[in-house]
Amino acid sequence: MFNKRIKIKALLAEENTGFEATVMGWVRTFRNNQFIALNDGSTNNNLQVVASLGEFEDSTLKRLTTGACIKVTGQVIASLGKGQKVELKAATIEILGDSDAEKFPLQPKKHSLEFLREIAHMRFRTNTFGAIFRIRHSLAFAIHQFFNDKGFVYLHTPIITASDAEGAGEMFRVTTLPLDGSAPKNEDGSINFKDDFFGRSTNLTVSGQLEGELAAMAFSDVYTFGPTFRAENSNTTRHLAEFWMIEPEVAFNDLEDNMNLAEAFIRYVIKYAMEQNKEDLEFLAQRLEEEEKQKPQQDRSEMGLLDKLNFVVNNDFERLTYTEAIEILRESNHNKKKKFQYLIEGWGVDLQSEHERYLVEKHFKKPVILTNYPKDIKSFYMRLNEDGKTVAAMDILAPGIGEIVGGSQREERLDKLTARMAEMHIPAEELNWYLDTRRFGSCPHAGFGLGFERLVQFVTGMGNIRDVIPFPRYPKSAEF
Repeated sequence: MFNKRIKIKALLAEENTGFEATVMGWVRTFRNNQFIALNDGSTNNNLQVVASLGEFEDSTLKRLTTGACIKVTGQVIASLGKGQKVELKAATIEILGDSDAEKFPLQPKKHSLEFLREIAHMRFRTNTFGAIFRIRHSLAFAIHQFFNDKGFVYLHTPIITASDAEGAGEMFRVTTLPLDGSAPKNEDGSINFKDDFFGRSTNLTVSGQLEGELAAMAFSDVYTFGPTFRAENSNTTRHLAEFWMIEPEVAFNDLEDNMNLAEAFIRYVIKYAMEQNKEDLEFLAQRLEEEEKQKPQQDRSEMGLLDKLNFVVNNDFERLTYTEAIEILRESNHNKKKKFQYLIEGWGVDLQSEHERYLVEKHFKKPVILTNYPKDIKSFYMRLNEDGKTVAAMDILAPGIGEIVGGSQREERLDKLTARMAEMHIPAEELNWYLDTRRFGSCPHAGFGLGFERLVQFVTGMGNIRDVIPFPRYPKSAEF
């Protein structure tokens, strides 16, 4: 059998020596014509492979270039070098894949994140992105484990849909009609989708929530975890055109139950990553610390990455209403001294990231859950409160990135829901299937959405969301 290898992470943890092992991986460096630093992606730590002088053909040694893929069999021996207990004394070296050292884009030096985005297909081989994507994997696994242990049903909601769950209108069209202007038209000049593939206008989903609600009316507890799409022309460090969303929907939950679930969920997945990816997080914490030193004093984070994660895991989230938050912001020195780009003047405004971060990082210095937002700035499906002005919504705000979770108790009363849809000009006939959940056995229920990349960004400390998804999609960029 060709693949009898031991992973480098396992070999470096080995207490014993004096046995034969086979490793495979990619050459990071080859120095003094005998010391190979080998990495296979299981850890950021390289295995030192010793190719003793005079034991290998010059033709083989010349091919041990940075980026080359090799298979090595040899004896595991105690290492005399610092940083690792064992190394591998090579008996045989097989070149599996050559790499032209002069053309290989990842030279053994520090590369900027901007440059690495241009070669996203190669950046997995760097320590930074190795750590990020192992952590991303752990978080994804923890998400499924959390919900599975609580008896949730994992639901695959459609990627192609005819509805706009958010009422946002910023969607990617899905069509097989010609784009040259010859598509059939209605009398008013609009496109007639009758002859399109689905016989109607369709788009890529912005959320699986509405379909999740349908299933919650049968299974009680469901969650979705899949790709979602927004056609926003947004070039920021917090937005992507394609991203992944976790969206639980729970029958018989009210707003407080919803907050409790979201808080427990965030704590669980972060704690899991901290336990499973200790080395990777320590590496990223060190990287962030060095990055922070380059910033002006006033822009530096008050907490290191590991301190921030521990703080979230070990502290209750602060809970307050939107109205209380507005008062805090309005009366803050930041607002009075006009340090906010968007000044807070009165009730009813949509909070910006700078306001969210102020509440979390400056005022409370812990994660915050805001509740009961004005109905005019929230979606149609959120439950109207008794005051008639606010809805039973909740957002969780985290240090560094602002909003990380958005959710609400859903409006289960048919009359209130249809009135709200009419108010927001959402055609009830197109969502008749959704309204059936309120016609036949409606019940109080709640749910939330968490952008997976925002979570990964928070846990890894990365400043740009484009660096926590393998192949980022954003305006004018769909490479790889």
